[in-house]
Amino acid sequence: MSFFVTFIILFVYWMVMAGKFDIFHASLGVISCLFVSYMSHDLLFKNIKSGGKIKEVVRFILYIPWLIYQIILANLHVVRLALSPNMYDLIDPHLMRFKIKIKKDISKVTFANSITLTPGTITADIIDDEFVVHALSQAVDDDLMTGEMERRVAHIFSED
Repeated sequence: MSFFVTFIILFVYWMVMAGKFDIFHASLGVISCLFVSYMSHDLLFKNIKSGGKIKEVVRFILYIPWLIYQIILANLHVVRLALSPNMYDLIDPHLMRFKIKIKKDISKVTFANSITLTPGTITADIIDDEFVVHALSQAVDDDLMTGEMERRVAHIFSED
């Protein structure tokens, strides 16, 4: 079952990214996705029979639109900073440290990648339950400290 689900996910992604829906590109996609699914299906879903994994996939899919919205907002903030006449006063690059409540490695990786995908922030290090993040401004720091992103990631992996 995990092989089939992995193949479907990869093939849909292949077709979206290829942008061409002809026989040639579809057949290359099938061959490539079959090979990659065969080699790595156990990495994506260790135990797909449990209902928890399916819930995680659905919750993650529902998380993506929210993350894209946050990326758009952060892009607008960075553009505002860059184009502001008071740019040097508004930009305050700094490293911030904060404790997290999530425990699973996959949750930490998802949270770290979500932070890094959001413009104006980069996850510099993860030390046990502490994140070190580079923030472009104090406003970015404040947004991250609300904990909304961490709560959403915790919800995906049932850590809430």
